[in-house]
Amino acid sequence: METTSSAVAQAPAAEDGEPVPSARRTVDGYLRAPFPWYGLDEAFTGPRWLMQVGLSADGAVEHGSVGHGDEPSVRSEFAAGGDQDAKERFAVVVTVAANPVRRSADGTGLLEATSVSSAAWLAGVGLLSFTWPGQMDHSLRDDWLEQQTETAWVLADDVEGEDWSTLSLPVDGVPTPFHYRESEYGWVLAGTTKAGVHVGAYGRGMSAYGLGFAVVKDIAAYQG
Repeated sequence: METTSSAVAQAPAAEDGEPVPSARRTVDGYLRAPFPWYGLDEAFTGPRWLMQVGLSADGAVEHGSVGHGDEPSVRSEFAAGGDQDAKERFAVVVTVAANPVRRSADGTGLLEATSVSSAAWLAGVGLLSFTWPGQMDHSLRDDWLEQQTETAWVLADDVEGEDWSTLSLPVDGVPTPFHYRESEYGWVLAGTTKAGVHVGAYGRGMSAYGLGFAVVKDIAAYQG
């Protein structure tokens, strides 16, 4: 799978492992990006919040995520009889710069190309970051997460495979094909826009079928 950043598309974590509230995030990294950010279009009227950006090996902003709806906590599967999950309705949109293979800024190596698979992988791992089977001991979660991350990588590398279906959703008002899959943890989708970026998304409790995407006109509005 082609991606260039080790940063995961998820909310920054505090020392106790809980996501950092959006009020403590800034738009600085987003404003450095040389590409447009995507979010849900104006049909979505709920809360919007910043997450974080990912950097390439040479320090350039290469991808990032913005959230919509309820800010998710780490999901403990079937926790409280499922009540927690029922309250969390969110969709996170991941924007990935469409870059070819190129030399790093210091000329010491090559940076891999990005593709729709990059967006699919970041979305898949993002969903996993808020997921944790409730029957699992804390000490085993790292092993579980590593295994599931590898699975997300394999799935993202084969978006034309049978694990994915095709879903058409509006992007800037234009019907656009997306690769889409569901799991017990939520849904993931990924596609490419005409604006020269790849868009991924993941969510839970909010149907992907009614979503639309658009360029974010004012990223500062996501600070809340």
